[in-house]
Amino acid sequence: MTSTVAIVGVGEVGGTAAYAMILHNVCTNLLLVDKRHTHRDGQVKDLNNSSFKEQNGAHVQAVTYREASQADIIVIAAAAKRVIGETTLNHLYRSTATLRSIIGAMRPFKKDAILIVLTHPVDILTSLAQEISGLPPAQVIGTGTFLDSIRLRGMLAEQIGVAASSIDAMVVGQHGGSQFVPWSLVEVGGVPIDELAGPDGINKEKLVQQCKREGECIMEEKGAITFGIASVISTICTSILLDRRQVYPVSHVLSDYGCSLSTPAVLGRSGIERTLPISLAPCEKLELDYSAAEVKRVVSQLRDNWD
Repeated sequence: MTSTVAIVGVGEVGGTAAYAMILHNVCTNLLLVDKRHTHRDGQVKDLNNSSFKEQNGAHVQAVTYREASQADIIVIAAAAKRVIGETTLNHLYRSTATLRSIIGAMRPFKKDAILIVLTHPVDILTSLAQEISGLPPAQVIGTGTFLDSIRLRGMLAEQIGVAASSIDAMVVGQHGGSQFVPWSLVEVGGVPIDELAGPDGINKEKLVQQCKREGECIMEEKGAITFGIASVISTICTSILLDRRQVYPVSHVLSDYGCSLSTPAVLGRSGIERTLPISLAPCEKLELDYSAAEVKRVVSQLRDNWD
């Protein structure tokens, strides 16, 4: 079977995501779209050169927005660059305008296409992408807190001396300011984390803040988060295309809240196969409610600004 992934926006992040998919043989066809045609064409040549070691490596080609809309998965990695002195709200307006322009150029989509959004603020733009695209909610996914959850497990692994893969922990809610860790659900091999924390315990608030801060540190130190998010995109696409039904905390529309937030979801060929129910402590449920209110507030404000 052939499978096709399109990446819209092939700068540092999109280009690295494409390379990760080639390395992991995620798809047979990789379509690149970028308004900078010369840059896009250079990426196509470079990526095709990188797939020489694979006998059946992905074929990379430059395409239009309309051609990209017929792929099995479309990854939106394009973003409005931040202007010096620009307010957060003005930048968000421009990011929304960029998203609307891209989706408008691609509509109508292939009926069963999966749309993946990684542009920040991911929950807000994922919510809007679902509305603008007209695709069913299950077919629009944001990377959400997936990468934050990986960071959290790595930090916990260092503290308690086990492999990160043995830790069942995740970050949920709105990626960024109101994301949180449901500590009541964190376990190591079925054992609650508090039972393994040692005499001094775990400074949970410090870990949460460290987890939030790590992405900012990477941005300050090298200008962009590329390798981590590229691995996340590759993993999400693999689970979808191979119908692996793996569970990850990704941003998707929660019907109870009417917006996109990160909670554990089963990823398969239809996109979000189902959302897993999580038993949150009362205080954690309030945090999720707050995250939803924040996303809905900003989404409503952006809608009011549309022409």
